[in-house]
Amino acid sequence: MAALIPWLPRDCIFPDPQTALREPNGLLAAGGDLSPRRLTEAYRRGIFPWYSEGDPILWWSPDPRMVLVPAEFKVSRSLARTLRNADYEVRLDSAFAEVIGHCANMPRHGQPGTWINPDMQAAYLTLHDLGHAHSVETWIAGELAGGLYGVAIGGAFFGESMFSCRTNASKIAFAHLCRRLTQHSFGIIDCQMETAHLASLGAHTISRREFIVALERLVLLEKPHRKWPVNEMRDAFRGNAT
Repeated sequence: MAALIPWLPRDCIFPDPQTALREPNGLLAAGGDLSPRRLTEAYRRGIFPWYSEGDPILWWSPDPRMVLVPAEFKVSRSLARTLRNADYEVRLDSAFAEVIGHCANMPRHGQPGTWINPDMQAAYLTLHDLGHAHSVETWIAGELAGGLYGVAIGGAFFGESMFSCRTNASKIAFAHLCRRLTQHSFGIIDCQMETAHLASLGAHTISRREFIVALERLVLLEKPHRKWPVNEMRDAFRGNAT
């Protein structure tokens, strides 16, 4: 099977995502690098890197693709109470390195290691410094309790990973992410692979072709590449009937 996978050239050129293997999970190409230019070009085309440390960089474009429209995020009654009443603080882009570090170190069922290896962490820290990658963080009693990170290009947000050290901490961060993206006219959150947990939050699957067509429109929307204001989401759900 390895012989069927194209090896990327030095230039930031990718094969047509529609040529990706359906099994395993849309594997498209191997090689290349994790430079900001290549990463942003990959995301614009519906492609993302995912590989184990010591292996070549592998690039994927699954079919179907799990996505969430930010305005369609489902808030359960218990989460709504937590959002209104719990003693927490949500910050944006205040601890990106810590968030990606926690995501890398969180044990995951059925996964002996992590794909968020040191090279991946360094690459996304660079994207963060350039204003492309962002973190949403839940702080409780002055400590980082949960959060998530991803990449924003135009009107699309590409979710990468989340972690939680306290009950509902990652869901709090995700709810605030969806609120912010809705307010700023983002059209889609890329959740990559289908999971029951994401489906319970309102995500659904679409074909790769539908996803790429949506991206072609969304990534062209003009939005500034900068770090998000740290306290923009302060009290976003407090006193709200959501």
